[in-house]
Amino acid sequence: MESKHFGTRAIHGGQQHDPSTGAVMPPIYQTSTYAQSSPGEHKGYEYSRTQNPTRSALEASLASIENGSHAMGFGSGLAAVDACMKLLSPGDEVISTNDLYGGTYRQFVHIYEKYGIKFHFVPMSDESVIESKVNSRTKMIWIESPTNPMLNVVDIEKVSKIALSAKALLVVDNTFATPYLQQPIKLGADIVLHSGTKYLGGHSDLVLGALIVSDKDLADRLYFIQNSTGAVCGPMDSFLALRGIKTLHIRMERHCYNAKEIAHFLKSHPAVGRVVYPGFTEHPGHLVAKKQMRDFGGMISFTVKSDLAEDASKVVSSMKIFTLAESLGGVESLSGHPASMTHASIPKDQREANGITDGLIRLSVGIEDIRDLKADIEAALLLIL
Repeated sequence: MESKHFGTRAIHGGQQHDPSTGAVMPPIYQTSTYAQSSPGEHKGYEYSRTQNPTRSALEASLASIENGSHAMGFGSGLAAVDACMKLLSPGDEVISTNDLYGGTYRQFVHIYEKYGIKFHFVPMSDESVIESKVNSRTKMIWIESPTNPMLNVVDIEKVSKIALSAKALLVVDNTFATPYLQQPIKLGADIVLHSGTKYLGGHSDLVLGALIVSDKDLADRLYFIQNSTGAVCGPMDSFLALRGIKTLHIRMERHCYNAKEIAHFLKSHPAVGRVVYPGFTEHPGHLVAKKQMRDFGGMISFTVKSDLAEDASKVVSSMKIFTLAESLGGVESLSGHPASMTHASIPKDQREANGITDGLIRLSVGIEDIRDLKADIEAALLLIL
């Protein structure tokens, strides 16, 4: 019987010991094809693009921790985004969070707009703005919550009612929150998306995406797309992601604790302008985050006091423990400059309208000793005082 408690499901959910050997961890089935006893007769596996036992083990775990019935592992988070887009047809419309990952924005605008998909990028903190864009062609509503990098919080339950009324699919990118902090399917989402590269893997050693659903017909459509287009994750990355999930709850507790400490430290620092962190009571989405999340996450965004790119660059380039790098969600702390890195593909005027100014820094707070993290940031900020 599967436990209702997350920590147990993270370790055991959807899993069984290997039936042939009793191995506690699923083996890495590094094979492309499988023997058949006669044409079309096999043991459930025929070709590893279609199914692979290691990927199947990961998918069972993902379905368990996200309270879904089916899951799919992809070669990257953007491959998972792409599969969602292939559910649509020319003329369909998507209402999307205006503040979202630059790679998702790039795919929407530069790939799918030319195939006749129309996108409306709107702030989703006000549900009436979403409702004003709904029409007979609305087929999907796309949420990130918290958003990347401005950590805006969207009330998933309220938006799910809009999607249901419009007969549109609700997709929630749950990468920042993780299944430990937030359960979108319980809140009404049709599809939950993850860049498993981030917190699920947790060790910056894989690239992987995931979709989780609770409807078999929708799952069958997505499985067909995945098998037809081939953007699957390999067995080694599946194994590594499954390993990462087993410590997700413990890591997230430390990520959240460290981020809270760093957020309060930055808030009182004379070299810092604004600090964006959902755990602050003055954050406009604080009450929604408190309602739908277990804690406030490991991500922080802040501006240097001058809000100048050169000062932001000086800070992120001089830190020693916070590594200047793309990505997030690993055990190690990372810093980034969204305007020139993760969100450079978004036009400058649109970035700034969403708060992504040249002086903005995004921190993925890791699980190192908090005293060392504070000292590292302090030394870097002193350079611009």
